[in-house]
Amino acid sequence: MGHSNSPDLRFGKRHVLIILLFLGFAGVYAMRVNLSVAIVAMVKSHPHSQKQIVRVDDTCPVSVSQKRQAMSSEIKGEFDWDEKTQGMILGSFFYGYLLTNYLGGRLAERLGGRLIFGAGVTLTGLLTVISPMAARHSSTAFVIIRILEGMTEGVTFPAMNVMMSYWIPPQERARSLARIVGGCQIGTVVTLSISGWLTQTEWGWPSVFIIFGLYGLAWGCFWFMYAYDSPDLHPTISTTEKLYIKHGTGDHRKNERLDVPWQSIFTSTPFLVVIAAHVGQNWGFYCILTELPTYLKNIQHFDMKQNGILSAMPYLVMWLFSLVYSTYMDHLLEKGILSTKQIRQLSTVIATYIPMISLLLIPWAGCDGHLVVVLICIAVGTTGASFCGMHCAFQ
Repeated sequence: MGHSNSPDLRFGKRHVLIILLFLGFAGVYAMRVNLSVAIVAMVKSHPHSQKQIVRVDDTCPVSVSQKRQAMSSEIKGEFDWDEKTQGMILGSFFYGYLLTNYLGGRLAERLGGRLIFGAGVTLTGLLTVISPMAARHSSTAFVIIRILEGMTEGVTFPAMNVMMSYWIPPQERARSLARIVGGCQIGTVVTLSISGWLTQTEWGWPSVFIIFGLYGLAWGCFWFMYAYDSPDLHPTISTTEKLYIKHGTGDHRKNERLDVPWQSIFTSTPFLVVIAAHVGQNWGFYCILTELPTYLKNIQHFDMKQNGILSAMPYLVMWLFSLVYSTYMDHLLEKGILSTKQIRQLSTVIATYIPMISLLLIPWAGCDGHLVVVLICIAVGTTGASFCGMHCAFQ
């Protein structure tokens, strides 16, 4: 394996897969978070919520111009959904997501990650395109569409992990995972940045769903053209790169049927620790991801254009931090300064406790909107360390 300078090792077919996965996750998260911004423009003020609006305005005073902007934004809303209905719509995606995580992993093992990941993204694209029609039909239809989107997206992460186990040798997994999942942050940044602007164009809020849904469908064409389940199935991979990959990943025995050792899994301390860490980290991360645009508009009173840009900033910070951090951790590992276990533990601590402290400081910041945004940037940004921590442990 002394051919580290070979062009096939510097940029090979595994890197093409990484790029495709990156772009796929960019689409997945674009279609996941677009509703967070769009719903602000979709909903008009509820006739029975005036007292609550006054109370919130007393908490965070607003200027006369801000009040006028807020009133005009509310008048443009198309749907008379109260906060309970909005919460159900925003949360419905995750009910569907929960249903198919395990199924996605098992299907990817049986049918291949290429099919499952590709189907997950493209079907989500189709469902996203028809979302405006569902919303205009009824809130129930919209909730059903969002549940189905959660189900189709729920298979993508497990399928990606299966594909990485075939394609990415262990010494490259931390930085490769950070680069792949960086698509989540880029998709979030782009979507949050331009969705506020799109809602104010002549195309209105439906364009937020249609544009990103079409992206998911277009991505699927390239995925099925250039992605393969394993190096053995790739028709043009070089022998040098194939040997390099298989030297690290070993031989996979796909045809061997093994029973799932459920008792051993659920009595495994490392498994339970990873689950606990992931639940804690995701609790804060997805609360922010889902509710941030609504919070910035209703509590901090930023207008739609400001809202989108400020909502995107934490995820840009997260992406940049994850790239720098993962590269540095790989350097420490190669130099023998830290072991793999130490890097996993340190990274998980950073990704859990710094966000925790930052979120606890937000109530203290009160109505200082810019300080709140800084704290959210720190909270979300340092979450990027998790790609060198518990996320690697999944594989």
